Amino acid sequence: MISTKMVTGPDGHYTGVERLAVIRSIEVYQARLNTIMWSLTGSVLGLTLLIAASTWLAVGRALRPVEVIRAEFADVSAHHLDRRVPVPSAGNEIARLARTMNNTLDRLEAAVDQQRQFVANASHELRTPLAALRTELELALNWPENASWPQVVTDALGDTLRLQHLTTDLLLLARLDASNVSPPNSRELDLADLVRDEIAHRTTPPHITLAPHTPSNPVLVRGSRSLLARVLGNLLDNAERHTTSLITVRLTHDPDSHEAVLDVIDDGPGIPVEDHQRVFERFTRLDDARTRDAGGAGLGLAIAQRIVATHHGTLTITPGNHGAHFKLRLPTQNSPL
Repeated sequence: MISTKMVTGPDGHYTGVERLAVIRSIEVYQARLNTIMWSLTGSVLGLTLLIAASTWLAVGRALRPVEVIRAEFADVSAHHLDRRVPVPSAGNEIARLARTMNNTLDRLEAAVDQQRQFVANASHELRTPLAALRTELELALNWPENASWPQVVTDALGDTLRLQHLTTDLLLLARLDASNVSPPNSRELDLADLVRDEIAHRTTPPHITLAPHTPSNPVLVRGSRSLLARVLGNLLDNAERHTTSLITVRLTHDPDSHEAVLDVIDDGPGIPVEDHQRVFERFTRLDDARTRDAGGAGLGLAIAQRIVATHHGTLTITPGNHGAHFKLRLPTQNSPL
């Protein structure tokens, strides 16, 4: 560093300028700079640690309900589907996640309960004809001299056919439940032609009159002909078991809703309004006193409704003063699904 100084004589007059060179070592500045840098580094490091610790505590506290939900959900099993995850009191995303998981568990529990009930009912239905078949054969073998073998064979054949029909229905329901796409062999077909063919090939008891009403123009729908024929057959079987003398089958086309409407009406005692939904449940028999041979296994209407659902249609019961009125609606070919 260079500085200047004015010089005066003994008498006080200005005589000139004296230049002084002051040298300060650079190590002094370096030491100060190092001190500042270490101070800043320590401050930044301390602040970083403070932020990290605060973040860890905050995140841990925020995610603690998630851990509780995870632990509870991990304990849920097929035997403890009644358990539910806790829902935090705060109405945030975690609370919405917990409610969604509980709703999913509700649906899962209902599906498992329905499946267990279905298996129990199916086992019961299969056990009955098997027990009857075994009893008939054991009695005939124990007393062969007293057995009417043609009658034994006839009864055994009847039980075998019933077993065959029941297993066929169960397999069809299982296949329909597992199907999330359109029915197999789906194609365009004339529903009016299908109704006429099925009624023409059907043999009804002598005391029952089957009155079909179908349009002359085609009613085009898309689906499986065999499955839709099964729906009509099941509806007619149900009507025959309960009608007094007349079954009416009416097919129309609703141009406003772009739907084919099939009505199957009988003049029997009808179905109580409170049972309109229950009749479509599997293994449902409204008349517990009737025999199983007359009433069937209670799968016909359940199968019919399930088939209609796979065809994007509906099968319902229309309230009436007399008889049962089943109404089937299917989208026609020019209607959006």
